[in-house]
Amino acid sequence: MITVGIVCEYNPLHLGHQKLIARIRSDFGEDCAVVCAMSGNFVQRGAPALIDKSLRAKAAVLTGADLVLELPVTAALSSAEGFAAEGVRVLSQICGTLCFGAETGESDALMRTAQALLSEDFPPLLRRELDTGLSFPAARQAALEGLGLPGAVLSQPNNILAVEYCKAILSQGSGLTPFPILREGSYHAESADPENPSATALRRLMLAGHDWKPYVPATARPVLENAPLHSLATGERAILGKLRTMTDAEFEALPYGSEGLWRKLMHACRRESGLEAILTAAKSKRYTRSRLDRMVMCAFLGITKRMMDAPPPYVRVLAFNDKGRGILNAARKRGNFLNAGQAIAHPYWELETRAGDLYGLFCLDGPEPPGAEQQRRVYYAHPIP
Repeated sequence: MITVGIVCEYNPLHLGHQKLIARIRSDFGEDCAVVCAMSGNFVQRGAPALIDKSLRAKAAVLTGADLVLELPVTAALSSAEGFAAEGVRVLSQICGTLCFGAETGESDALMRTAQALLSEDFPPLLRRELDTGLSFPAARQAALEGLGLPGAVLSQPNNILAVEYCKAILSQGSGLTPFPILREGSYHAESADPENPSATALRRLMLAGHDWKPYVPATARPVLENAPLHSLATGERAILGKLRTMTDAEFEALPYGSEGLWRKLMHACRRESGLEAILTAAKSKRYTRSRLDRMVMCAFLGITKRMMDAPPPYVRVLAFNDKGRGILNAARKRGNFLNAGQAIAHPYWELETRAGDLYGLFCLDGPEPPGAEQQRRVYYAHPIP
């Protein structure tokens, strides 16, 4: 059976995601299997997911996915490089093809860029550009151009992830074949496009109480319409409470804090009153805002650089249908897959549990009780008789 993987967040799932799954079935056949490695309750931009991971996984299976696995929280809160690398590691155990949206729909161009970034000639060029004061994204583009390749490839958000997927495939010696699909519409558009809505626009509509249903597959609407919503703003005081009680050593241990960035964040936390003021004060031309956002969320969840660098000991299963269950049973012979709610004695399980308990503090309807991870169950889409 042909098995195609998708690394995703579905925050929330929308018509564009449905189109990608439909395109996979069109190109690879209706009998192919679609496996998703999906971020859990925290996402790559350093924020809580709008809707709980179990409901997002259920919506994905009802919309055409066969199996949904949870991308570990340490990967979900990682840079594009770490996010892509873990997605490739997880899906390489099950899939033969990795499908993703990109502004450049040519796999050869993306692979050439990835090979250049991994070449021995690239690091000194990157260092030279960084030393001029450029931000990391700008320096990387300039260094790529120094190798005779178009740096503009890395100016688009989906392309950046696409190249990181290709890098991970090359670095890990993965058997995955990259299969980019041209991403239509704007990834960060703040108003919803009827044909190609962005998750950013949908989050705005849902949080404002406006009509979002036309932009979501009919299969997912019943799952999402009564789902409790979560936002970063709702949990701001909880985050501030953590930041104001952290020691110097705890700030120093955070991921992404190299070259004194942890110290700059620490001083801002001890001087500014609100989260936005902290992030504004700590931001510099050298580092992106999203890097600081992830640092703050890691601080709140108690994730250190050491934890971030340690490989997760298992992959959590969130949802499947009959086809997905068969794929999973075969995959269990090659990897460690745990069902949602299943507990083991391991520091990573303790981190998962803590993150699940803290996620409830971001709920717009009021704090949710702790213990969600222990009560969680795999969603099984029973076949229609």
